[in-house]
Amino acid sequence: MRSVSHDHFGEPADVLQTVAAEALAPTAGEVLLRLVLSPIHHHDLWTIRGSYGVRPELPAVPGSEAVAIVEQLGTGVDSVAVGDRVAVTGVPGAWAELFIAPADALLPLPAELPDDAAAQLVAMPFSAVALLEHLDLASGEALVQNAATGAVGRLVAQFARARGLRVISLVRRSSGIEELAAQGIDDVIATDQEDWEEQAREMIGDAHVAAGLDSVGGDAAGQVMSLLGQGGRLVVFGAMGGSTMALPSGPIIFRNLTVEGFWGARVSAEMNPEVRHRLLTEIVTRVLAGEVTLPAAGTFALDEVVDAVAATLTDGRQGKVLLRP
Repeated sequence: MRSVSHDHFGEPADVLQTVAAEALAPTAGEVLLRLVLSPIHHHDLWTIRGSYGVRPELPAVPGSEAVAIVEQLGTGVDSVAVGDRVAVTGVPGAWAELFIAPADALLPLPAELPDDAAAQLVAMPFSAVALLEHLDLASGEALVQNAATGAVGRLVAQFARARGLRVISLVRRSSGIEELAAQGIDDVIATDQEDWEEQAREMIGDAHVAAGLDSVGGDAAGQVMSLLGQGGRLVVFGAMGGSTMALPSGPIIFRNLTVEGFWGARVSAEMNPEVRHRLLTEIVTRVLAGEVTLPAAGTFALDEVVDAVAATLTDGRQGKVLLRP
C-alpha cells in the first residue's frame, strides 16, 4: 500500500514523502480501514513539526481523522461489518491507503451524508460543541472569538446560532465578513478596520461578554480579551499566529478576568460517554439539517501531499483540504 510518512520532525513541505509500506493486520478489538478521504488539520501539521501536545515515534504516518471503509475485522469485533462506511478521529496514521483503528473509535455513518462532510465530521465539530458545552453560557450572555474564518470558528458560530447563543466573531481581513456571510454567519467584525473595537462594542450593546475564544495568540488574544466583561473567561485552544499571548495585566486585575486552556483531545477522552454521545448526535443531526456546514477546499492524492499542505496554508481558504488514496 501507499502512505505518507516522515522520519524526522520539521516543516511538512520539507519532511513529508509518500512511500510504499506493508499493510498491518488488525489485532483483537481493531479493524483495518481503507481510506476514502482524510482532512488536513492544523494539529496534524503541528504534530509533523513536533510542536503538538503529543510526539509520535518516528518514522510516523500522519493524519488523525478520516472517512473509510471497513476492510478487515480483528478478533472479537462485532460492532461493524466489512464494507461499512465509518468516520474515525483521534487515530494516528490516517494518511495511508490502509490503516488500523480501534473498533470502539468508529462512528457508523448515515448513507445520506456525503464523503467530504463525513471525512471532517468529528474532530473540528466536536471541538466546537465541546467548547460551547464547556463555557455553559447563560441566557443573555455573549461570546467573542477570533479566527472566525477557521474551521472551529465557523463551527462555533453555527452551533451557537443553532443553540440560540450570541457570538461576536473577529476576522483579520474585511473580506472575511463576506466569506462568513455566505455561510449564514453574521455579527462579524474585521480587525483591519481602524474602528473595529468601536464596532464591536456597538454590536455587543448591553450583552454581558462572559467568554472569549482565542486560537491565534499574539496580539489577537489581547483583542479578544479587551471585549470581555467583568469576570469574563479567555479560553485558549490554539496558537496559529504566535505562541506567546500579548495580554495587558490591567484588565485581568480590574475586571477579574481568567485565562484557561482547552485541549479538545483531552476533553474528549475525559468526557462522560453519555455527554459525548449526545454531542455527536447533535453534530450529525445539525449537519444533515443544513444548520452546520462542512465545506471542502480541494482534494489531493496522497502523492500530492506537499501541494495539499500548501493549499491548507493558503490565506482565504474556505473549507478543509482533503487527501484521497
